[in-house]
Amino acid sequence: MFKSIEYKLYLYTILLIAAVVISTWFAIQAQYVYMVLAALLAFFLLHNMRRSYNQFNKNIIFLLNALDNGDYSFNFAETKLSRREKELNQMMNRIKEILSRARKEVIENEKFLSVIMESVSTGIVILNEESAVVQINRTVNRLLGLPVFTHVNQLANIDRSLPDLFRNLEPSDTKTIQIANEREEMQLSLRASRIILQGRRLKIITLNNIGSELDYKEMDSWIRLIRVMTHEIMNSIAPVTSLTDTLLSAFRKDEPYEQDSLMQNTIEALQTINSTAKGLIGFVNSYRRFTGIPKPELNPVSLQSVVERAIVLEAVVLEEKSIPVTLHLPAQPAVRQLDESQIMQVLLNLLKNAVEALSGEEGRIRIELTEEKEKTCLDVCNNGRPIAEEVLPNIFVPFFTTKPSGTGIGLSVSRYIMRLHGGTLTHFTKDGWTVFRMAFYHSGK
Repeated sequence: MFKSIEYKLYLYTILLIAAVVISTWFAIQAQYVYMVLAALLAFFLLHNMRRSYNQFNKNIIFLLNALDNGDYSFNFAETKLSRREKELNQMMNRIKEILSRARKEVIENEKFLSVIMESVSTGIVILNEESAVVQINRTVNRLLGLPVFTHVNQLANIDRSLPDLFRNLEPSDTKTIQIANEREEMQLSLRASRIILQGRRLKIITLNNIGSELDYKEMDSWIRLIRVMTHEIMNSIAPVTSLTDTLLSAFRKDEPYEQDSLMQNTIEALQTINSTAKGLIGFVNSYRRFTGIPKPELNPVSLQSVVERAIVLEAVVLEEKSIPVTLHLPAQPAVRQLDESQIMQVLLNLLKNAVEALSGEEGRIRIELTEEKEKTCLDVCNNGRPIAEEVLPNIFVPFFTTKPSGTGIGLSVSRYIMRLHGGTLTHFTKDGWTVFRMAFYHSGK
């Protein structure tokens, strides 16, 4: 179709040149009548060529302007035209229909996304580079208590630090803030992501009310802790109460009693009470150790060196029990900001637990240090008997223990120390190995 227009222009150009040449030749021959006729023919050809070109340009410009303005109501005539012009108009009408359908699909997708945004309980804020609000959902208005939210500077009415927090929040960050509106106090978790849309750099911030979830977890933790503490205290107090009742009954009897027998029973009872009291004091001291962990003193520390020193400290026990330890440590030092003594305490506790979990000649321990994109992982693995399913939910609960002489604070203290370092301590099984993972996050967690 475009070629037909091109051929038409070529034909007009050739005829125009021919008419000019003929007109010039007649002028030389002094045949002025024919010269004028040839000149009129040249003018006619030039006019038609210009009209065809202008009409083509006019239609194209009209099409582009209409599409640019979002106007799809036009329609190019397809009758009473030459075959080539009809084909051209049909093509432009088809372009209009294709773009019109695409526009309708975009509008429908936008409506669909808008419905989804308004349906979720997560607040969604989209900011441009000037920190102006491009789009939000109703959840944001409800969480922040702002009927109208157009710029992050409005957040200063809630808390002066919030505007800078929203501006500086990066995709790798997770922030928790506490705010209060007219109805309640809330803890909000904030995360960010970035996209480029139509050449604009946008930041998407999500807000989640985690207060109820934290309250539930906190209450559940308290219930489990109180259950364990009650169990320990009752186990200590019950025999003491029973023994004192027995002694009081013996001394209150009116009938004669054998002095030596009563004295012996009294001594045995007092020894039992003394032993039980010492156990209760040990339990209280364990609680004191758990609640008295100091803030970490951070310094650059190589995790490889911590592992190697821990193996040296446990070497005697490992040799006595003939337990081989396999190390998988990268050649490049993994240096992190740590409190070396606290991390050593965690690692030694995990090694001690691994040794206690092993029995038989096939017992092995494996320690792996791996670097991932967002964290460094130190895994202490053993191939001993897996932890029982009914015990798993409580292994990190303070004072919970299945060992006759255990205090039940080793894993809970270890997890607490890891949290003080912005990391995590988790348990899982893999290929027959029981794994405790110390995760050190590069940007904090």
